[in-house]
Amino acid sequence: MVSMLEWTVEYYKDAKGSEPVAEFIDSLPIGAQAKIFRLIGLLARYHVLLKEPYTKQIKGKVRELRIVDAIGKIRVLCFGYTDKRFVLLHGFVKKEAKTPKREIEIAEKRIQDYMQRHGGAA
Repeated sequence: MVSMLEWTVEYYKDAKGSEPVAEFIDSLPIGAQAKIFRLIGLLARYHVLLKEPYTKQIKGKVRELRIVDAIGKIRVLCFGYTDKRFVLLHGFVKKEAKTPKREIEIAEKRIQDYMQRHGGAA
């Protein structure tokens, strides 16, 4: 039985139908994939109540899912959208202490694109 409090988590899909986060996750070792899917499940269940060390608000609407694996610090950037939904925007392996500005900018551009194509408010 699914809790009424559970949120939907979906992949951002660009105008051509590509899902960059799905492609990123597929490129990772199976152990890292399992950790990401576990965290996505926690996000669906606890939504905005899920805090550090699992998620962190990093700029404006952009949140990061935080995974530590043998390959490094994996980040999946997302945002909360209407109808109790999170959209997974961008994934990368973090190599710097702070989340690089260029990675955040990719997520912000995808938020704008998503909002233009789907309407509503974040």
